[in-house]
Amino acid sequence: MGLSAICIRRPVFAIVLSLLVVLVGLVAYDRLTIREYPEIDEPTVSITTIYRGAPAELMETQVTTIIEDSLAGIEGIKTINSVSREQSSEISITFKLGLDPDDAAAEVRDRVGRVRGDLPDDVEEPIIAKVEANSDPVIWIAFSSDRHTPAQLTDYIDRFVVDEIKRIDGVADAIIFAERRYAMRLWLDTLQMAAYGVTVTDIEDALRRQNQEIPGGRVESLQREFTVRNESDLRTVEQFDDLIIRADEYSLVRLRDVGRAALGVEEDRQVARFNGINALGIGVVRQSVANPLEISAEVTELLPRIQGRLPMACISTSPMTARYSSRRRSTMCSRRWSRR
Repeated sequence: MGLSAICIRRPVFAIVLSLLVVLVGLVAYDRLTIREYPEIDEPTVSITTIYRGAPAELMETQVTTIIEDSLAGIEGIKTINSVSREQSSEISITFKLGLDPDDAAAEVRDRVGRVRGDLPDDVEEPIIAKVEANSDPVIWIAFSSDRHTPAQLTDYIDRFVVDEIKRIDGVADAIIFAERRYAMRLWLDTLQMAAYGVTVTDIEDALRRQNQEIPGGRVESLQREFTVRNESDLRTVEQFDDLIIRADEYSLVRLRDVGRAALGVEEDRQVARFNGINALGIGVVRQSVANPLEISAEVTELLPRIQGRLPMACISTSPMTARYSSRRRSTMCSRRWSRR
């Protein structure tokens, strides 16, 4: 006896069965995840390495190649993509489906640690993350202000906005594009340097020796104990101008004799604009297995709370696309290979 015969003989049972199917469908419709594409993202681990002042060709030979060679024997690798730019090396490793991303990241971290001593001494520690290194942000947020400088805006965003966005489930990183971070800039006079016989290397060595905070230990007595703080680092423009470059028995050469110090920004080579206005952009980068639609919805829901805490309503935020301009011009070397 088939189901159709039972439903004909028992119409009430057929109605209840139909209502049950409809109820299950409504529950599934409300709880099923909506994605732009099916969840077929492969585990991806990225390695980002910074080498200040190095051209793309040097990054390719001294950093990218060495790290790639150490990764070749890892089990489960499907493809390795590498991009060597000026001052940065980005390597994305895609693993086969079914591999645990945490185990893959641990194996990559172990292999990179083995060749850390083969990299140049001035290379920063490689950053290993479970996200594609050159992945595009799923959403951009524009910040602009008519009362604050770009450096002040960057400082506020970095302290109060970026961390809150990173706490969203599925967000791997929140990057600030066209940021302006505070830095003390030294402007040197080549003619004065030649007259005093001072080189740029001499100034760098003086900065390393005199601009550092050394722990002072503590002072103990029978009843009390004090922590000694040795404030030996340079913080103000006047302190940098008084920096001693060279000292002998006849004279002292200070920084003010061959140049000047001024509070500025680390880098101003990138520019972002939104609706024709200079702005800062926050790019939200998703994890390799995260749902971009859910991240976009949560970021959109978070925006009103961020706007409500902005100082004196002088900063505006708006979602924007990933269109931006940059004055940076650099060469780029890229490679891609896959394991068959």
